[in-house]
Amino acid sequence: MSDEPLETPETAAATSDTGTSSSHDIPLPAHLREAFKADWEPAPAMPHPGDPDVAAYAGKRRAALSALTAGRLVVVPAGGLRTRANDTDYAFRAASAFTWLTGETEADTVLVLRPEGSGHEAVLYVPEYAQPGEVRYFTDRAHGAVWVGNVPGLHDTEATLGVRTRPRSALAGDHAPYRDAPADLLAGLDAEIDALLPHADRTRLTRLVDELRLVTDEWELGKLRLACEITARGFADVARELPLVVGRPDLRGERWLEGTFQRRARLEGNDVGYSSIVGSGAHATTLHWWRNHGAVAPGTLLLADMGVETDALYTADVTRTMPVSGEWTPTQLKVYRAVFEAQTAGIGEVRAGNDFLAAHRAAMYVLAEHLHSWGVLPVTADVSCSEDEDRPGAGLPRRSPRPGPSHMLGIAVHDCAAAREEHYRKGTLAAGHVLTVEPGLYFQVNDRTVPDELKGIGVRIEDDIVVTDGDPVNLSGMLPRDPDEIVGWLREVQRTPARP
Repeated sequence: MSDEPLETPETAAATSDTGTSSSHDIPLPAHLREAFKADWEPAPAMPHPGDPDVAAYAGKRRAALSALTAGRLVVVPAGGLRTRANDTDYAFRAASAFTWLTGETEADTVLVLRPEGSGHEAVLYVPEYAQPGEVRYFTDRAHGAVWVGNVPGLHDTEATLGVRTRPRSALAGDHAPYRDAPADLLAGLDAEIDALLPHADRTRLTRLVDELRLVTDEWELGKLRLACEITARGFADVARELPLVVGRPDLRGERWLEGTFQRRARLEGNDVGYSSIVGSGAHATTLHWWRNHGAVAPGTLLLADMGVETDALYTADVTRTMPVSGEWTPTQLKVYRAVFEAQTAGIGEVRAGNDFLAAHRAAMYVLAEHLHSWGVLPVTADVSCSEDEDRPGAGLPRRSPRPGPSHMLGIAVHDCAAAREEHYRKGTLAAGHVLTVEPGLYFQVNDRTVPDELKGIGVRIEDDIVVTDGDPVNLSGMLPRDPDEIVGWLREVQRTPARP
């Protein structure tokens, strides 16, 4: 009788970083495999964790996509686990387009829209995890419930999400009648599905879905509002723990504060929506400072760009800059007030009918005026912000502010990125668009054009703004922006004990 390794053909051996397959499990004799299958009660039920309210909204989204893909097969995988190192994986996060169309977040699930009459029939294919009585229950690293936990059954998934549900194992057979149908595929996420549809269009679907997602519905706005509320609590956690790390050169205080925010994100949401930026002092002048390994020195500013991703995968994206010792220096306050004024001007331009870049232009003009008055820019704002790129001095504000324009926000932090320019950056704002407004000033320590008193100061203020038929709505407005209010907020939260 030969021994057999713990892995099965379904999971295969672990693969090392060098591509060499190997396994370090103790071999499992066949008689033990049979013994281990026996004497199990049924696995505990796993109700679907999704929000049943999403079913109606996801159905409308699928209908909108169906209208754009008449007569075509549409296949949207969630994606699968990605290897982090050897046989360990990154935490799974479903493809945004897939979750937007289904409300599902589980790995290896696939949405198929099959042409039917003038529309489509939607079918969600869900992996079935090995259950008690199967040897794979305790040998399959990917789909054995002893290893990774159970998943909701087909019935619970169908009842919660309001879409016909089939086992993933049935997908290939169900696809046979549609093998030659024209198809659109969200490619690169699932190798098995890519191989099943070799002739599908692999680019069009991403653009179609991203352009549909530009306008958020009421359900999505609720999730974004929740993301901002949790994010505000995370910022309060960070402010509360600032005194623990200020003036401690032996600590990587930036990373402590990053972890503080991450704890809130995991407690009340799915995770952070992107790698948190926590920069103290000169680190705040690096736009995407992600290392977060610096100490927090007294008298410096802390720039924190962070957002919580909800369990439904909608994320906030908020930046606040605060004086770590609780008070602004005169120079810090001068810079902060300029950015605050610029952001206020930008938010005022987030209105239906305005072009997408209106907020960016308004904020840049204000910053350019201040930079000229401080002697940083040699020309006035009218010159430096001129749209005539050949005009001498035009574009100079990009050196110190360097703010990119706003970006759309939703189920991804830089959302709808595949939408065409005429619908996005060169498009017109409409009610339901959600975008960030995030001007900043970043003075590098080695910039010879900057006065010494400004060097090493970085300030950004970012909020998540909804376009309406009237005034813009600031979803993250519960966090103070005014410099005096920030000082008062710091004092208040630092007097309040930490709590879950």
